Amino acid sequence: MERRIQDAFAVWVTGLPASGKSTLAAALKNQLADRGIDVAVLESDVLRRVLTPQPHYDEAERDRFYSQMVFIGTLLTQHGVPVIFDATANRRHYREQARSQISRFIEVFVDCPLETCIARDPKGIYRKAVTNVPGLHSIYEPPEQPDVIVRGDQENPDAAAGRVVAKLAELKYLDVRAQPAQT
Repeated sequence: MERRIQDAFAVWVTGLPASGKSTLAAALKNQLADRGIDVAVLESDVLRRVLTPQPHYDEAERDRFYSQMVFIGTLLTQHGVPVIFDATANRRHYREQARSQISRFIEVFVDCPLETCIARDPKGIYRKAVTNVPGLHSIYEPPEQPDVIVRGDQENPDAAAGRVVAKLAELKYLDVRAQPAQT
C-alpha cells in the first residue's frame, strides 16, 4: 500500500517575552483548525520542562534547546504535521536553522516595545529579574526579513492570525480547498 504524506509547513512566531507570541499562536492554531488543519504547537516553555527541566538559560543551553526544538519540528513536518513554533529564540541563527531544514517555512515577528512587555509580564519573567531575559539581560536579534510582522501592542490577535493564514495561502502552503468552516 502506498502511503502519501501531505506537505507540511512551519511557522515560527518570535518576539520578546510577553510580546503576544502565545496569544497569536493560539489564534493561528484556531484559524487553521477552522480550515480542518491540525497543527502541532511547539511552545518553548512546555518543551523546556521536558528537555531542560532545570534551565540556566545560558548560551550553551539555549543552543542545545533550540537545536532540539528544531529537530522535533523538522521531524513533525517531514511526517506531514504542520508546526507552529511559539518561542522567543533570541538569536537569529536558531530560527535560520529551522528555515534551512524546513522548506515550507515562514517567520512571524511579534514586534512589541520592551516597556509594554515588562508591563504585561504574565509569567513574571521580568519581575523575577532572572538573568538572561532576552531584550533585557541578553540580546534579542529580531528577524531581518520576517514574512509577517505583527504589532503585539496594537493588533487584534485574530486579525493578525488572519494575516499569517493569508501569507500561508499566498505561498501555497495551504490547500486552497481548505476554507474556513461555515457557521
